[in-house]
Amino acid sequence: MLVARIVFLGLFNLVALFWINRTRINPNMAQSANHPALKELRHRPWPLPKKRPLLSQVWQNLLFIHWEVSLKQVQAAVPKTLEIDTYDGKAWIAIVPFDMKKVTLNGIPPISALSDFPEINVRTYVKHKGKPGVWFFSLDVPSKIAVWIAQRFFHLPYRYAHIEVIERDNAIYYQHKMGKSAFTAHYKPIRVAPVSETSFETWATERYCLYCKSNKGHLYRTEIHHQKWPLQQAEIDIKTNTLLEGWNLSSRHPSVLFSKHLDVLAYAPERLS
Repeated sequence: MLVARIVFLGLFNLVALFWINRTRINPNMAQSANHPALKELRHRPWPLPKKRPLLSQVWQNLLFIHWEVSLKQVQAAVPKTLEIDTYDGKAWIAIVPFDMKKVTLNGIPPISALSDFPEINVRTYVKHKGKPGVWFFSLDVPSKIAVWIAQRFFHLPYRYAHIEVIERDNAIYYQHKMGKSAFTAHYKPIRVAPVSETSFETWATERYCLYCKSNKGHLYRTEIHHQKWPLQQAEIDIKTNTLLEGWNLSSRHPSVLFSKHLDVLAYAPERLS
């Protein structure tokens, strides 16, 4: 098993480096690609990147849970070159549990044993020179290979954790444990979410890039694309939550959001500084 993992990581390293080096293409090619995420582009706040998508993936049974957080505290926790993006003058931090499916280099068939795994992340919202995106404080998965790939190629703070997800009777039972960090809850959708262009729900979810910082201190931006979020309101019962210990939190936002399925494309990270 160890030898197989080393061989796989070596092969992935070579293939990914080759793929990244050839991602610059004709601007129209990415839009004409046969991928479900590219069926609609009018909702995007800016044009697609002029390069080939690097990764294809599917997000399932995704939940957004938000808490108001100290603006001063969250600004101190992200690079100074990023501005905290606020809604009604308030900063927000979110826990997002979901299932990652079919994660693979775009155009290469996924291997279920390597491409399917649950994830839970902690995130906030930032801007760089006016361009809104997401900043992740942690991303936990039960896959050491996924952790290595995300850290190596996307400069993201992935961590290895125990996660168990059960779907039963239209409800999701989610259990996460990593050291002292734990999150246990069950949730289910109940109705279509009433969203508008200026609503909190749209502001928090319709984001098409993420920012990250490499070990060498360089700031990167990774562009993503997907259809507009098909959002539902959800009800949730949180049994345990120590993922946000140490944060100066206020009340939880009343809108808990659920999305059943979303096809996603991600592009190679772009160095900004």
